[in-house]
Amino acid sequence: MIDCLIVGAGIAGGTVARKLAEAGKRVLMLERRGHPGGNAYDALDEHGIRVQQYGPHIFHTSDENVYTWVTRFCEPEPYQPTTAAVIDGISTPAPFNFRTIDQFYAPEAAALLKRALKERYPGRESVPVTELLESDDGGIRGFAEFLFEKDYRLYTAKQWNLKPEEVDPSVLKRVPVLLGYGGRYTDRWQFIPKGGFTAFYERMTDHPNIEIRLNTDALEHLATDEAAGEILFDGEAAPVVWTGAVDELFGYRFGVLPYRSLRFDFQSLAQESYQEAAVTAYPQAKGYTRITEYTKIPPQDGHGWTSIAIEYPIPFDPASGNERYYPVLTEESKALNEKYQEHARRFRNLTLCGRLAEFRYIEMDQAIGEILEGRYDTEI
Repeated sequence: MIDCLIVGAGIAGGTVARKLAEAGKRVLMLERRGHPGGNAYDALDEHGIRVQQYGPHIFHTSDENVYTWVTRFCEPEPYQPTTAAVIDGISTPAPFNFRTIDQFYAPEAAALLKRALKERYPGRESVPVTELLESDDGGIRGFAEFLFEKDYRLYTAKQWNLKPEEVDPSVLKRVPVLLGYGGRYTDRWQFIPKGGFTAFYERMTDHPNIEIRLNTDALEHLATDEAAGEILFDGEAAPVVWTGAVDELFGYRFGVLPYRSLRFDFQSLAQESYQEAAVTAYPQAKGYTRITEYTKIPPQDGHGWTSIAIEYPIPFDPASGNERYYPVLTEESKALNEKYQEHARRFRNLTLCGRLAEFRYIEMDQAIGEILEGRYDTEI
């Protein structure tokens, strides 16, 4: 007999499971994949390099409660990520910062532009490129147009298969232009779990009240009793925390929520280093968007080898079996999601939790923080 069923053994599901287990609840987790940890899953490749199978992840947070929770289950290995973009053959920091200006402008023009940015946006550490594009200062607007045409427009076209004006503004605002020479993250804590994310996850879910069943499709065990307003697990009503795709749970009854998926081309190369930064965007390259060099996340000794993963954005198709990565946020998709969220509220024993269930982009620390704060607490 269980007290709660959790569908999906990713970061959100694992955090809920541990929280419930420590409260004395018996939890069963069902995971469709053959491994736990969700998209943060990592493993050693043939050369002993730890590779993240679903794209690069690091923990970064300024929330002390989140940091305390995560480090209960791992030893944090401090790590400052290096990210870049290659424009016209030049590797420049990403997000773009004052070094970018120095690289693409003559010294005198660069000094004028940096001073103008500081004067127009006093006290600010960053400004979204969308805001810079609206500046009444011709120099600032010209810089923003350069970045937009050389990077944002090209990258957006490949990543989202949409024109920039068709994408929800929140997407472009996520990657700002920095008004200084700083790096990407400014959170208080930035680290990789020593031994990897999989080891962290296994320790977090290592509790006598938690059982994980891998290679198990929860939908083969679930049914919806709309008259009673309940979700049934093997014919019985039980509290269900669903972290999977909400449209899939309800059989796509209102339509398919749009996502972008990814295809990774993993390569082992007989060289010490492939690129300057660990994660580098290639907006002008054909087909792919970025390359991750895992030998640099964190720095690892590949003994003469390095491991890279080239990312190719592809359409998500439920019939193909590929993974959902990024929700495509448009006015139409948000309205469609609201239909699913409203329908889900009809089931009193159902809790939707996390990125896929709520159709929103959230970072790992945000997902953990919301769970610890009680956002998803139910009467279990």
